[in-house]
Amino acid sequence: MDIKDLSVILVEPSQTQRQIISQQLGELGIHFIETYANGADALQALPNSRPDLVISSLYLPDMTGTDLVYHMRDDEDLLQSAFMLISSETSLSYLDPIRQAGAIAMLPKPFKKEDLQVALRATLDYVETPALALHQIDTELLRILIVDDSNMSRNQIRRILEAMGIDNISEARNGAEGAELVNQHYFDLVISDYNMPEMNGQELVDFIRHESGQPGLPILMVTSESNENRLAAVQKSGVSAICDKPFTSETIRHLLQQILQEQ
Repeated sequence: MDIKDLSVILVEPSQTQRQIISQQLGELGIHFIETYANGADALQALPNSRPDLVISSLYLPDMTGTDLVYHMRDDEDLLQSAFMLISSETSLSYLDPIRQAGAIAMLPKPFKKEDLQVALRATLDYVETPALALHQIDTELLRILIVDDSNMSRNQIRRILEAMGIDNISEARNGAEGAELVNQHYFDLVISDYNMPEMNGQELVDFIRHESGQPGLPILMVTSESNENRLAAVQKSGVSAICDKPFTSETIRHLLQQILQEQ
């Protein structure tokens, strides 16, 4: 499967924006595009169209992009559908619920064509994760902990790890659960989100480094966080690497190869 094989439903009230985004998708090889100006029409079309990806604006005439993605998550047939937000909104209070619902990507308006391409590759990985290989590493012995409050994000990372032959995978829904598991079990690697309730990624890193019995445990931070000060603090805390969301399976494979070879 290639990017050009992806089918897309685009929900955008502005005709100009629909044309711009459709043109960008076309330039990247996607031609299976249905466009809608409101959420109700898109929801009516979804069961029949079954697109690989739904791209939506945040503010629609009849609902928000948040409402749209939560309607999708409440429908068993659409539960695992990929969702991308394109919006000029920057407030975390508006964007976080969409992140929680498992958006594959959240792009700004205007967005760079390169960022759209990365997001589409991430969608492709989510739809059809390719077989991957870690070189000179015994994947059967690896124990990995995924910490993320988004069920879809955990599933996406798990699918990539399983494509590498890694089966011994534990999951936590927030940093507090992750810290408890680190106290109870030995792990070779923790893959953690940054923005989480109860204990965020920064606090989890600090706990592992200063309070756990595994202070040298490698940590890969996978996050959509864009605040440079926060990311600098995480880096200083001693994470092994930071990976931006959206990510591709090849990016995760490369980082894991690098981190695990250093052990």
